[in-house]
Amino acid sequence: ILIGTHRLLQSDVNFKDLGLLVVDEEHRFGVKHKEKIKQLKKTVDVLTLTATPIPRTLHLSILGLRDLSIIATPPRDRLAIRTYVTSFEDSVLQEAIRRELRRKGQIFFIHNRIDSIYAMADRVRELVPEIRMEVAHGRMKETELENIMLRFLRHDFDLLLCNTIIESCIDVPNANTMIINRANHFGLAELYQLRGRVGRSNQRAYAYLVIESEQQLSPEARQRLEVIQSFAELGSGFKVAAHDLEIRGAGDILGKNQSGQIAAVGFDLYTQLLEQAVHEIRGETYIERPEPELNIHFPAFLPERYMPDVGQRLDFYQRLSRLGSEDDADRIAAELADRYGDVPDEARQYIEVSRLKVLLRQLYVRSLDITVDKGVVRLDPATPVDPGKVVEMVTRESDSVRLVGGDKLVYTLAARHPLDAVETLHGRLRELIKLC
Repeated sequence: ILIGTHRLLQSDVNFKDLGLLVVDEEHRFGVKHKEKIKQLKKTVDVLTLTATPIPRTLHLSILGLRDLSIIATPPRDRLAIRTYVTSFEDSVLQEAIRRELRRKGQIFFIHNRIDSIYAMADRVRELVPEIRMEVAHGRMKETELENIMLRFLRHDFDLLLCNTIIESCIDVPNANTMIINRANHFGLAELYQLRGRVGRSNQRAYAYLVIESEQQLSPEARQRLEVIQSFAELGSGFKVAAHDLEIRGAGDILGKNQSGQIAAVGFDLYTQLLEQAVHEIRGETYIERPEPELNIHFPAFLPERYMPDVGQRLDFYQRLSRLGSEDDADRIAAELADRYGDVPDEARQYIEVSRLKVLLRQLYVRSLDITVDKGVVRLDPATPVDPGKVVEMVTRESDSVRLVGGDKLVYTLAARHPLDAVETLHGRLRELIKLC
């Protein structure tokens, strides 16, 4: 077993019979590093570890080009980190620092500008004169830096003012408050990694994301801060990475960009083409699963009066359009009720119709036309449903279902309310899945 840094990827390091390569903190490696890893040995098994995979890596896993395992169970007695976004206000910072001092804890203060880090140290001393503080940054000599970190670990001082050198591999259980200055200039994964330096014991930890002013935030920065504040529960790294993928794009599978959009063909088509190529390389038969077309003849939408922010509405529409399971629909419905109150009928009807799409995709349904009285399901020729069993069902239940033109099933719903119609059709589609 050989343990090392990036130095192991240099051309003068050779291996006799390399079988397994473990890469920790994968997000710190660029595409060139990863290409070099592939060249070490064509058949080497590679295990990459990270709390926040970069968009390109996560996308590779989602597409099936890499296997993905998630460890979401936190260590025993850990508590979620309470995360706040605030402007640079003296009173807020004073209270945050002094509250930690009152419980005999320590503080990380992240200021990522080395040229002004000592000016910031003077400012902190003005705010809290009694503070015992040291400054650390990457331009210091190794021995000096190591000495400061060891003294911080021994609790020789209370506050460490530093840049992002503490982003990984730092474990100070007594440090449970973190202040990140100009947090809007940090990436989403970087914020998540930094926040993970606190809350490493059974004490409640606090993270303050300090911004200059809300008016100066770019839309992307605002999204990043909303995500990091929303996903504060333990083991949420995968969710944060998934949002990072949505915000920044998936990058190039064959190029050097680890994030960004595939502008040439569009993201959906690109993903579809790549999925098809993966199946062909594996020697598997690829059958394109149609995206069902929905014609809904009753109100089914997220009302503006219920959710005024158009950005939030678009986000929920997107999530509902990509449901992976019916449980996802339940979680989104619970989240809506928690954030916005009782879900109105129009929104409930949209959620239940979105839930239907999960079954429609399994059945290879080309289109669904639904009213309160009936539902018309048009099947694709590649549907896994057994035609003989369908004929038997239609013959047996001719009063409630008809077969039209060989590919359309017309269900009689006769419901009083749209939700009853959707629920009835949901049951019928469940029966249809059993005929596959």
